[in-house]
Amino acid sequence: MNMFRTLRADEIDCRIAQIKENGLSLLLYKDARCDQNILDETVGPMFWKREHTRDNRNCIVSIWSEELKQWISKEDTGTESNTEKEKGLASDSFKRACFNWGIGRELYTAPFIWVPAEKCKITENRGRFVCYDRFTVKGIGYTDGVITGVEIKNQASGKICFKWGEISEEAPEKPEQPDTEPPEVKPINQDVNGSVSTSDKLPKEAQTLPTVINFIRNEISDIQETMGIAEYDEAKKQIVGMADELAKSGSLPKKPNWKSMTMDEAKNVFTAIRKFIPAGGAA
Repeated sequence: MNMFRTLRADEIDCRIAQIKENGLSLLLYKDARCDQNILDETVGPMFWKREHTRDNRNCIVSIWSEELKQWISKEDTGTESNTEKEKGLASDSFKRACFNWGIGRELYTAPFIWVPAEKCKITENRGRFVCYDRFTVKGIGYTDGVITGVEIKNQASGKICFKWGEISEEAPEKPEQPDTEPPEVKPINQDVNGSVSTSDKLPKEAQTLPTVINFIRNEISDIQETMGIAEYDEAKKQIVGMADELAKSGSLPKKPNWKSMTMDEAKNVFTAIRKFIPAGGAA
């Protein structure tokens, strides 16, 4: 019998696995913080430990057995992330070792989760389909440690986009975090041929903003594809982090201000970032 409880709905995250023109599929996963919290809660912070070997590829999670008066260990191997390799490798091997202990093992029983295109916003960028919506687990149901119900909410629309089975527990409502993504910008004027012209009455900043935003988005998406990062939001975080590091090292004159960036600044930032990414694609 598993000594650890099943995950609450608010402890389960969603990741986009595949995007097609007619919809996308989602995977359920947990993060390392969730494992740490459940270990602390179940056995106590003083009665478990983790060790890493083989340059963080392997993680050994040990729990103290008062009955046997010894540490009981379980081990597994992780895979590298595209950036911050050592940190990502350590985190992945830790999560996998915790699966061996049974933490979150019920996630393997999740159904195939498909969100149709009418319940999410899918766009095409440079020949590939992308979706910037964020999905959360709104509800979950279990029977004998097996998932028997899932409810997924699209945070962008605020609506339920997938529901299957019986839900026994719902996640508490979380306050919406401000969206750091630039807003969608519609053409200001468009003639019958589809060409876009900008009104002379608008201030210069308003005229250039759509172009800069679209340039930044396209560059992030292109680097995302180059580096093989599954989610746009994750790619964006990593690219912002790269830019900050380049500014600290002097490769950029100053830390980028993404909200008021000019086109020349945007081009300089992404030129520097592309030089920073090794030929293999992973930074």
